[in-house]
Amino acid sequence: MRIGILGLVTALGGAAAAAGFAGNRREEQTFTIYPIGTVEREGGRTFLAIHEKYARGLAGLEGFSHVQVLYWFDKNDTPQKRAILQVHPRGRAQNPLTGVFACRAPVRPNLIGLSTCRILSVEGNRVRIDEIDAFDHTPLVDLKPFIPTDAPTRDVRVPDWAARPEDAPEPPGKDPR
Repeated sequence: MRIGILGLVTALGGAAAAAGFAGNRREEQTFTIYPIGTVEREGGRTFLAIHEKYARGLAGLEGFSHVQVLYWFDKNDTPQKRAILQVHPRGRAQNPLTGVFACRAPVRPNLIGLSTCRILSVEGNRVRIDEIDAFDHTPLVDLKPFIPTDAPTRDVRVPDWAARPEDAPEPPGKDPR
């Protein structure tokens, strides 16, 4: 299975060309990403199942408490959903209409999701995690260890809707998207 990541012009087709984007070669580039594994849910437990050929890449991950998981929103991979550029964050109409690059909506030109997950164990080619906002069998794009010194700790700001815990998204598997 290959996941094609398309540039803006390719993803939006005629709409992008009509908007004047067609002449820029950088926007016409395409990239191919090969999944490194999938999300697996078994008996209330969640795993990142890494394909055997990439399993050696997990060496040392057990030394970290958290991992950043990049995955592909494969259930939203349609030209129509890739063309959506504004949403009400978290699927809540009371949140202001916001650009997809200013929220974590699963509809976007390139369907890459990101979750930071607690690592419970690393065994062979499987990483057991506490939870992830992704469906069973979601393709994994990459894993990166969470390193706190890489994350900003001062002067962080977010809009009001993002700071409200009561506005948090539904638990995994219950999200209607």
